[in-house]
Amino acid sequence: MSWVTNKLQGLTPSINFSGMGKIAVSAVLVVAVLLTFLGMYWSSEPDQFDVVSSAKEKAAEQGYLNNSKKLVEGYTTASTLHTIIETLLDKPGGFITNDVMPPGLFMDNMPAWEFGVLVQSRDLARAFRKEFSRSQSQSTEDVNLKIAEPQFNFDTKSWALPSSESEYRRGNKELMEYLNRLAGTTNNKAQFYARADNLSDWLSDVSTRLGSLSQRLSASVIDDEPQLESDENSRYVRTPWSKVDDVFYEARGTSWALVHMLRAVEVDFFFTLQDKNALVSLRQIIRELEATQANVWSPFILNGSGFGVLANHSLVMASYVSRANTAIIDLRRLLEQG
Repeated sequence: MSWVTNKLQGLTPSINFSGMGKIAVSAVLVVAVLLTFLGMYWSSEPDQFDVVSSAKEKAAEQGYLNNSKKLVEGYTTASTLHTIIETLLDKPGGFITNDVMPPGLFMDNMPAWEFGVLVQSRDLARAFRKEFSRSQSQSTEDVNLKIAEPQFNFDTKSWALPSSESEYRRGNKELMEYLNRLAGTTNNKAQFYARADNLSDWLSDVSTRLGSLSQRLSASVIDDEPQLESDENSRYVRTPWSKVDDVFYEARGTSWALVHMLRAVEVDFFFTLQDKNALVSLRQIIRELEATQANVWSPFILNGSGFGVLANHSLVMASYVSRANTAIIDLRRLLEQG
């Protein structure tokens, strides 16, 4: 029996497990490198766009641009919101926040950027529904905006049934219907009221958001020890080191969206701002926010303390955001003056 067993073993082909292991390791490394480069590509932030040109392109596609090449009041701001949502969904990698597969699953900076953009989009959509499209508090809501605004507030983490993207696209479709009714000449024409009080109310929400962001950015260098041991309200909550880059990119996304929105507001509220001598203040806010979009040359978001050796990107961002917020407070004061 031993002789037969030896013969059978000699006929069995040998398997080179070490060779297969090398192939498997090589394949894993190749996939990891490819996913890394794909993740880097998906992490690239979208370029800024011209809000007026974008609005005119939309109007021309729908056949609403008249011979004088002028857009109806409100069209530029609503079109800008529509384009921002489009960009959020159609940029490289699409909407990444709800991804369940790599590389999107392991990315955090771009989802933070997306959240900043989405928060501002939600606030502007709410302003359209509550104020911009209504002549007074007792007037009826716009039929399209009352559907669009809740759609933009859908959960960002939903992957399917339904996906976040499908809900946001539905909201954008309703927003386009509002745009068509705004520029059209039908009996069911949409309205836009470029009043100072409407603009001031939306800017109040913007100011609240920027104030919170400024505090969270600054908290990357503030000591978490309480200033007064007897007063619990004096304790600063320091931003965890693992969240410093997320807060930074959320601020980048917020500022990217606001730059476009405020440029559109300058167009549609031009005469209101001019009457209030507020155009200079608005342009100052835009300049401060534009500065937040400068290239980040460091591969990491650093949060060095005080006047230490390492840079603090969060503190630089907080400076621009805080100055923009201060200018918004001044602008609202001008708008509220008679």
